[in-house]
Amino acid sequence: MATANDIFDDFLADRGHETETETPAWEEDYNKKRCPECGGLHEMAASECTVCGWTPN
Repeated sequence: MATANDIFDDFLADRGHETETETPAWEEDYNKKRCPECGGLHEMAASECTVCGWTPN
């Protein structure tokens, strides 16, 4: 589900503005980690997305 910030960032990005100012990190979804790239859900101990291969820096 998109947050208000996501919608606003999409609006700005569509108009050529840079919106990402920090390194993406895992998002939390209840008791799981969610990959910010593909949305794949993982256990809290995960260090890499097994769906797309994304890793936090």
